[in-house]
Amino acid sequence: MIELEVYAPGLRAESNLLELRGQMDLLPQIRYKVDTHHDLVYFEMDEVGTITLAQLNEIFTNIGLEPRFVGQVPEGL
Repeated sequence: MIELEVYAPGLRAESNLLELRGQMDLLPQIRYKVDTHHDLVYFEMDEVGTITLAQLNEIFTNIGLEPRFVGQVPEGL
């Protein structure tokens, strides 16, 4: 299992949360959990290659947020 944590300042705004949900509905193979108190999103994927780091970055930039990947990014992303 691959885990990744993303900090996205401004995520807690209701409109941003709704847009993120809409983006993530297109990727059912990726599980995610949002911590709105800290503007964090926790991602889980079963295998490498499900999504690229650039695609994850694009999800956030499309809704006007600047993501910051927390900790070590797993190899293969």
